[in-house]
Amino acid sequence: MRIAPKLAATLAALLAPLPGFATPPGSTILIAGDSTASAYKADRYPQTGWGQMLSCGLSPDVRVSNHAMGGRSTRSFLREGRWERLLGEITPGDTVLIQFGHNDATRAKPERWAPAQTDYRDNLLRFIWDARTAGGTPVLVTPVARRSFGADGKAKADFADYSAVMRDLSASTHTPLIDLEALSRAWVDRAGEAASKAYYLHYTPEDHAPGFPKGIADNTHFSEVGARNVANLVAGGLKALNLPISAKVLADRPALARITPLGKTSCQ
Repeated sequence: MRIAPKLAATLAALLAPLPGFATPPGSTILIAGDSTASAYKADRYPQTGWGQMLSCGLSPDVRVSNHAMGGRSTRSFLREGRWERLLGEITPGDTVLIQFGHNDATRAKPERWAPAQTDYRDNLLRFIWDARTAGGTPVLVTPVARRSFGADGKAKADFADYSAVMRDLSASTHTPLIDLEALSRAWVDRAGEAASKAYYLHYTPEDHAPGFPKGIADNTHFSEVGARNVANLVAGGLKALNLPISAKVLADRPALARITPLGKTSCQ
């Protein structure tokens, strides 16, 4: 059947993508990671992941697709199909931030455990090649520091073996690296053992923290202020890589440099 020219033109106009609804290629940052990066609902406040705050340091036209999930390692992230779902979102030029290690080191939980020199390394290699094959740019992010101090009063590197594997793979595969372990450990070290509690989940019942009415003492997961500051470290690391997405990282990031909580996880 022959379609009249006017009707054909009308159909073409109706089927064309609407301006402003499509995300331009290369303007999405996807995050694969664990609870330190994941997003949390309001009833968990003040618990906040750095991936939840990252957009506050980026140009408004950059979309952050946060696939990070609590309790996940490279092993479980793959087995649960989360990596495949992330891959399905990648468009050419997108950036994929990959941060694992905390749960990979959990030997007592076989569904998570991925030894650093074997399974962890192999899984990271798969992430790198899969992301590249899909047209994305993988960026390795060493596991963020815990609030952990040695007898000398200095912040400790709790996941040194896993960070070392990431650094080695970055060099051997020419994959960009944000050394968040080193950056965040130095940040915790500067704050010191007492003041660094404000960056993690340390609350008493008298603090009336909405998500933790009975109080909590957690040296792994971040408060709102902690997550903002870690996101600032990630943003700064991303800008320093001089990738195409680096131009979209704001030079001035006041929402991520806060030293007092805003009381919510928005940028302002």
